[in-house]
Amino acid sequence: MIANTLYLSADIERWASGLKRICDACKGEGVRVEFEKRKNSFVVVFYRHPAVGKEELVEKVGEKVGEKVGEKLTKNQHLILKFMSENPTISIVQLSKKVGIAEKNIEVNIKKLKQAGILKRVGPAKGGYWEVTEAKK
Repeated sequence: MIANTLYLSADIERWASGLKRICDACKGEGVRVEFEKRKNSFVVVFYRHPAVGKEELVEKVGEKVGEKVGEKLTKNQHLILKFMSENPTISIVQLSKKVGIAEKNIEVNIKKLKQAGILKRVGPAKGGYWEVTEAKK
């Protein structure tokens, strides 16, 4: 009854066409997707592509900052610094999406970068910005 109401109100185009369209769109974009039927439900799993050019981004940031600190930075830390250099007002939520890790992990990495003297927060949480600095010797 619900599906019929949605169909008559033009909120759905056809019956049972959404999953096929999702699958076709994913195939067209080269995204691996799996559908799992359960007793009273289903699960759709999308597999993320590795970030395009991620290795290249890590290398560029490493040249600028990595050599200066004397200790190796993680790939995620390199990416965080790169994105902060490009956009000093970037938020933790935005960083989480760009780097591909949880917001909590972004915060942990930021804390380590600040302790190493590589990163500095200028101004308040709202209205402030990030400054990538040279490591203190």
